[in-house]
Amino acid sequence: MRVAIAGAGAVGRSIAGELLENGHEVLLIDKNPNSISVERVPLAEWLLADACEITSLDEAALQRCHVVIAATGDDKVNLVVSLLAKTEYGVPRVVARVNNPKNEWLYNESWGVDVAVSTPRLMSALVEEAVSVGDLVRLMRFSQGNANLVELTLAADTDLVGTRVGDVAWPVDTALVTIIRAGRVLVPGGNDTLEAGDELLFVAAQEREEELETLLAG
Repeated sequence: MRVAIAGAGAVGRSIAGELLENGHEVLLIDKNPNSISVERVPLAEWLLADACEITSLDEAALQRCHVVIAATGDDKVNLVVSLLAKTEYGVPRVVARVNNPKNEWLYNESWGVDVAVSTPRLMSALVEEAVSVGDLVRLMRFSQGNANLVELTLAADTDLVGTRVGDVAWPVDTALVTIIRAGRVLVPGGNDTLEAGDELLFVAAQEREEELETLLAG
């Protein structure tokens, strides 16, 4: 898979390193000469250019990319890159970094964003997840379909403990995708039984979150 990353700062380089380790092709784009540190990610391609300029994106051959990641520290730049990637080059998957939580509402399909990743929101969600049991925690928002990745740790006193996954009447537009149990990641099947302390990860429509939380609270 070929991935272009706009923004070669610490975040962009870290993402590039992970993707390269997983066998993907990575192109890092940045207009700041001081950010072009080939020695830090030697296996990546590098391009000194303004990712908000069509000529730069033509040079990057963005139409060949399967994913574009807008990872700069400027929300305006990330939104422009996302919009150009989706509308001008038809990139199938666009992921954008949210720097200021107040701007998160802009990161949607109108701006070409498929997945918006808010570092402040994610960090606060992880703190909530670490200290809360029985409360639904929103981890990530998917712009298309108005869906979120949410997590809940199943309390010992909920009615669902001991119930088979296939016997639960889950809300519509909701999918249980993973159960994390005792450090193991389980792909849930209909015959799997829910246990106290299970961390349940769902993809759920935003309007179904309250219904889902009520169900899981028992």
